[in-house]
Amino acid sequence: MLVKIFTDGAARGNPEGPGGYGTILQYTDRTGTLHEREYAQGYVKTTNNRMELMAAIVGLEALTRPCEVELYSDSQYLVHAFTQHWIDGWIKKGWKRGGNEPVKNVDLWKRLLAAAQPHRIQFIWVKGHDGHPENERCDRLATGAADGDDLIEDSINILA
Repeated sequence: MLVKIFTDGAARGNPEGPGGYGTILQYTDRTGTLHEREYAQGYVKTTNNRMELMAAIVGLEALTRPCEVELYSDSQYLVHAFTQHWIDGWIKKGWKRGGNEPVKNVDLWKRLLAAAQPHRIQFIWVKGHDGHPENERCDRLATGAADGDDLIEDSINILA
């Protein structure tokens, strides 16, 4: 089964900290019916990069069985880290970068690796605001979460 996951983080909203993250999962069931699930979390006191990782993690952790996944993100930090195999290099180096500099967000990278493990994933970088309709929807979802204290399901499993 092909599942498309569209993610975004939004560094805005709460005046006491950056914004939130949004994720949309889109899949077709055995009957051919298209389903969409939206997840959003507002008022996350963290960096935009961590929100981008959280958006991907929430989408992947929602899957209850191995799937073929297309994960769309406008975050170079998320997509290029996987497509350029930085993670593998980081693991081999004990989560260090060049010059023995520690890798940031190791807790979330490890959680993302665990969530990604059972799936066949293609990470697709969608340049921000390039008109891709699902990416624009994710951007609005993440921004909406960032501008409020919205919480749309972020702990539900699908494809059970």
